[in-house]
Amino acid sequence: MKIKNHIPNFITLLNLFCGCLAIVAAFKYDLTIAALLVFAGGFFDYFDGTAARLLKAKSDIGKELDSLADVVTFGVVPSIIVYQLLNQNLAEYAFLEKYNFLTFFPFLIALFSAIRLAKFNIDDRQTVSFLGLPTPANAIFWSSAPLIIYFNNNPMNWGSNILNSFLANIFQNPYFLIIMTLIMSVLLIVEIPLFSLKFKDFKIKNNLFRFIFLILSLLLLIFLNVSSLPIIILLYILLSIIQQLTL
Repeated sequence: MKIKNHIPNFITLLNLFCGCLAIVAAFKYDLTIAALLVFAGGFFDYFDGTAARLLKAKSDIGKELDSLADVVTFGVVPSIIVYQLLNQNLAEYAFLEKYNFLTFFPFLIALFSAIRLAKFNIDDRQTVSFLGLPTPANAIFWSSAPLIIYFNNNPMNWGSNILNSFLANIFQNPYFLIIMTLIMSVLLIVEIPLFSLKFKDFKIKNNLFRFIFLILSLLLLIFLNVSSLPIIILLYILLSIIQQLTL
């Protein structure tokens, strides 16, 4: 087999490697580092597919390897991040300390991510759009939490301090973490059509909601910085639902 055929798989393995390092960081409570490694894994996850298309090196093993890497980086790692956030702030909540089995709820993210990825591999309906929330989007939502908390504790005079403080507080609230874990996990597997960011052409009428999403996301990033990340994911879900209602 030609060396070029192995390049996409090597990039996929870099995604998996980022996930492995992120697990180590998360268990050491270096949640900011773990979050950054998830974003690095997302970078490699995007470019392994791009490389496969450009090199015409798509393969069945590449598809399976991609899902195996994704379940670690975008499933297991976010679970551990939320688990650590939950346990860091548990002492103030007597009810949750009494029912400490609730601290294991974050691992639903890993379980439902595995189901989502397995379904994606055998579902030929998801070539130009998605059915259910993509695992990278879910991972971005959760991985933004440590970054928001970090910048709230280490202000750098940029972004919205009020919004950042609000988000930092709710991402440290155990009840919010448990409820959102359930909601986001269900969104991974329910068959709600969500648009992808793949462009077949650049005509406005065919890509209106993609353009709206990209423009609003860019503006949010410029004005809100890391605080914008969970909002962008929620915006993506909302615009996808609106698109379906207007069809």
